[in-house]
Amino acid sequence: MSEQLARQPLRPLEATEPPEARGLRRDEVRMMVATRSDGAIRHARFNELSGLLEPGDLLVVNNSATLPAALPAARSDGIALELHLSTPAPDQAPNWWVVELRRDSAPFKEGQHGEEIRLAGGGRAVLVAPFARGNRLWLARLDLPVPVEEYLARHGHPIRYGYVPRAWPLEAYQNVYALEPGSAEMASAGRPFTPEVLTQLMARGVLVAPITLHTGVSSPEAHEAPFPERYRVPAETARLIDVVHGWGGRVIAVGTTVVRALESGEGEGWTNLVITPERGLRDVDGLLTGWHEPESSHLQMLEAVAGPELLARSYELALEHGYLWHEFGDVQLILP
Repeated sequence: MSEQLARQPLRPLEATEPPEARGLRRDEVRMMVATRSDGAIRHARFNELSGLLEPGDLLVVNNSATLPAALPAARSDGIALELHLSTPAPDQAPNWWVVELRRDSAPFKEGQHGEEIRLAGGGRAVLVAPFARGNRLWLARLDLPVPVEEYLARHGHPIRYGYVPRAWPLEAYQNVYALEPGSAEMASAGRPFTPEVLTQLMARGVLVAPITLHTGVSSPEAHEAPFPERYRVPAETARLIDVVHGWGGRVIAVGTTVVRALESGEGEGWTNLVITPERGLRDVDGLLTGWHEPESSHLQMLEAVAGPELLARSYELALEHGYLWHEFGDVQLILP
């Protein structure tokens, strides 16, 4: 199905600003509800979520908070760039990071081995080697005057792509339950949650449990697999999943990051897991997610959750009814 979508001339409607700027609350974005057992699809608003779940169901959320991971930068010849911090480099010293260079909202692929990139406030990044045998991301050594989180707080801003024409504060890119800073980009499936929605869920008897997965930069290249990311699945969350399945409840992941973490198993470390229909799912029964571009590797995961036919119909209807894409857009709830 993901290959079928990639061949179609999809022209999704891009959410160019937060719903609050469009006169909506976070929890008033649209939500398509697709049920795999009977193939039914209905249209709703996110603030109706509690009525679509059952007492004893479990929502698993990603409590990672978004970093202001975009930094103004310049080459030695004065060319202005933006440097995006993706993730700390696995198994390296703390000042080694995986980074992406961008110019005019597009990947800048002319970086050179050993090149020094100037950063604000006397910082610099030295490009050491291409990361993962690609030509978009670099392994870089950072030389900053203060620890990285303090430096980002002073000089960084949220990563923003060309479909969002103006800057928004970091708060616009945070989920209400975000606790642990570490994500290069927002785990945006959870953005529509509000304290009111969480209260309604708890009052209905729906459980909520956390994992942590710190996202790297998104993967815009066609069929580029996701890179390793840091995650933690607490033992308490893993045990609760077993208990919920034991009494017949459903485990609903809030976002593809949660699926990747849960399916990687209890514990913490780095995961390079890619979910495909062939691999299938072991812990997750349903998924709340945003809308993904046809070249995105996430579509393989969505196909594993929904099945190819239901997923294809969902995307056709999303285009027909003008659902909005990206982090400020609408969402889809896939139920078993």
